Amino acid sequence: MQVIRYGEANFAQQLAPLMDRTAFDPEIEKSVAAILHRVRTEGDAALVEFAKTFDRAELTPAQFRVTDAEIVDARAELDSRTKRAIRDAVRQVKDFAAQRIPKPWSFSPRPGVIAGERFAPLDRIGAYIPGGTAPLISTVIHTCAIAAAAGVKEIVMVTPPGPNGKVHPAMLYAALRAGVTEIYRLGGVYGIGALAFGTETVRKVEKIVGPGNAYVTAAKRQVYGYVALDLVAGPSEIMIVADETAEARFVAADMLSQAEHGSGREQAVLVTTSEALIADVQRELAAQAAKLGRSECVAKVLDQGVFLILAKDLEQAAELASTYAPEHLEIHTAQPGRVAKNVTAAGAIFLGPWTPEPAGDFVAGPSHVLPTGGAGRYFSGLTVEQFFRRMSVINYRKAALLREVDNIVTFAENEGLDAHGRSAAIRAE
Repeated sequence: MQVIRYGEANFAQQLAPLMDRTAFDPEIEKSVAAILHRVRTEGDAALVEFAKTFDRAELTPAQFRVTDAEIVDARAELDSRTKRAIRDAVRQVKDFAAQRIPKPWSFSPRPGVIAGERFAPLDRIGAYIPGGTAPLISTVIHTCAIAAAAGVKEIVMVTPPGPNGKVHPAMLYAALRAGVTEIYRLGGVYGIGALAFGTETVRKVEKIVGPGNAYVTAAKRQVYGYVALDLVAGPSEIMIVADETAEARFVAADMLSQAEHGSGREQAVLVTTSEALIADVQRELAAQAAKLGRSECVAKVLDQGVFLILAKDLEQAAELASTYAPEHLEIHTAQPGRVAKNVTAAGAIFLGPWTPEPAGDFVAGPSHVLPTGGAGRYFSGLTVEQFFRRMSVINYRKAALLREVDNIVTFAENEGLDAHGRSAAIRAE
């Protein structure tokens, strides 16, 4: 853990490594490029090899796709409590998405001119669902259920297989409830490549959504242009802004909720105006971490990724939050809404002590696919609008075009585009 206090001579210098982080790791770019090249040029043969190399799964192309029988079996394996939680989460995520579905609109800015927009859902999208260190059942819902709410016809899910070639039954049940139409047991970079380029067995998609580790993040960046992407989503992170009213137990528990994700690159940051809270949270982090099952993952984050920052006041805390642009921002203060108004960049904001970040991870409604690594300054989280194509619509009457034809010709002349000008001018002859 690192404690950084406002007023220390090197305060800004100590903050620099935290604020200058990135979701990209240049060291893995070359290996990712090599894997993607082989998937693009060798197709299924590369997928077979990489499934064995990276996931220790012996698969033939005929076994890539999860069968209907496997999904039926998965449903029978699950207890009623798990199935209920999945159904409830699907309903709540879809309910939120339904509030944001874009509608066609138009207006008449000038006589004889109508302009507007219309929207159509994408036809085929791919969702990458991490499943290596933990089966992220909720990510199935927070990607695929939103695509289903948008009306996407073909929703393709890829996720790493276990060594036995199986996919976790709860993930299969979540896929069923979320509206997934195809499931492939393909992981990591090679799974992203299959979605982006297509192979003999896997048809390419139009857009890839979903989070992943540093390798998946690099792969998504490198296939941009072959497909559309949602955002940059690397190792998880949380920042908590707190004052003296905060409960140290809650703060520590919420910080640890992100430390257990598994890569060891996660970050958990407290920014507070209370010196006493820093000491209390340090004690709670140590005590609670000792009771967690994923202790190895958590220990690495506690050593390298936990920062406890003493701020001058809540205004400075909000400024630090905006600069850091956390994936998850919790505000534990007497007036959390007032602090939130001063925050200009964050993936998702959780207000008050009774809104722990895992509520957003699982059941609240908005997608938990959020920008990390400071990308919240220029990306936003996954929303239903991102599963639509937007098309502008323009309609001119004759009199309206004739009024504006000289301006069109003038632009064409200045840009050296004679045919553009002629296209408009010919209608005035």
